[in-house]
Amino acid sequence: MVTRLRAHVSKKRNLKMEYEPFIFLAIFLVIFIPLANAMGAANLFKTLMSTAHDLLLNVVFFIMAVAVLTGALGTLFSEFGVVFLFNRLLKKLMKPLYSLPGASSLGIFTTYLSDNPAILSLAKDKEFIKYFEKWQIPLLCNLGTSFGMGLIVTTYMAAQSTSLGMNLVVPILIGNLGAFVGSIISVRIFSIFTKKHFGDTHDIEVKPVTWRKVREGTLGSRFLDATLEGGKTGVTLGLDIIPGVLIISTFVMIITNGPVDVAAGYQGLAYEGVPFLPWLASKVSWLIEFIFGFQSPELIAFPLTCLGSTGAALALVPRFISDGILTANEVAVFTSIGLTWSGYLSTHVAMMDTLEARPLASKAILSHTIAGILAAMFTRILVGIFI
Repeated sequence: MVTRLRAHVSKKRNLKMEYEPFIFLAIFLVIFIPLANAMGAANLFKTLMSTAHDLLLNVVFFIMAVAVLTGALGTLFSEFGVVFLFNRLLKKLMKPLYSLPGASSLGIFTTYLSDNPAILSLAKDKEFIKYFEKWQIPLLCNLGTSFGMGLIVTTYMAAQSTSLGMNLVVPILIGNLGAFVGSIISVRIFSIFTKKHFGDTHDIEVKPVTWRKVREGTLGSRFLDATLEGGKTGVTLGLDIIPGVLIISTFVMIITNGPVDVAAGYQGLAYEGVPFLPWLASKVSWLIEFIFGFQSPELIAFPLTCLGSTGAALALVPRFISDGILTANEVAVFTSIGLTWSGYLSTHVAMMDTLEARPLASKAILSHTIAGILAAMFTRILVGIFI
């Protein structure tokens, strides 16, 4: 692998046949000129800066705080044997479903309670990662992302029961089941690429692990050391995801949203943009209805926003309720897609980089895209059967 990477770095290009600058400039202008024409160049740049700034303050630092807490929790789980226990109890379940060791179930637990990057804190823990082979480690990215913000999405949707005047327990449970199926699909598809890249070799001891490392000192000092060490890992992870969140999320938002105030027009505010993706979705409304079961084209804004941020997508729900276009099917599909995708375009590259598998980032994104679509379709089918 090292040799292959070095060869890639030292690759030379024939300058006489170098077309990349022209291709890049053409693509850049095709994107930039229409945006600047619609929003105004000054407003476009102001929106880019304002959106990135808001993402940094309200998204990145939130994720960093989550990573610090989950990092501390994950290290405590390793120090006091919880990871070892999970691996023993759940290995017979996780192996056939995900082709992962039982310890990986802890990643599902932590990300469901928090957000996607929470699983990275575990991945940096040697006592956790020792149960994994090399080709299995990148799979943690797709596994954790499939359950990111699970508790937040579930409780938020449940809170809409009064506004909708219906019991949402069954749709929400169906949505969670759809996300679970999506996670299996995502990990299984991605494992095809990781096995090919790393080789399906057993580079760890296949015999059961019967020992674990613990820190020296008293129970109290072990607790304190593990907490601080795990929290420090969370800070590092929070810094690592800044480029991915700011760059990718800003771009997704600027081609998804319209002006904040339609009457006032573009003002250079955060999260303004040109609604290109919704317009594109309206042209294939038949496909949207087939996949998601949406009767109103504007509902596509939820899964599209989930590409960058599920938290931002949840903010759209009250408007859908006030417009009277939200039904049990939408609640189930929103729950499913909110968990499965959970802003994966804004975190996947950074997460894969942290897992030292950046060359496989595109494969991870492809696998997760397919999984999200299939999870939504599966959820829609279940809604038709049980509701």
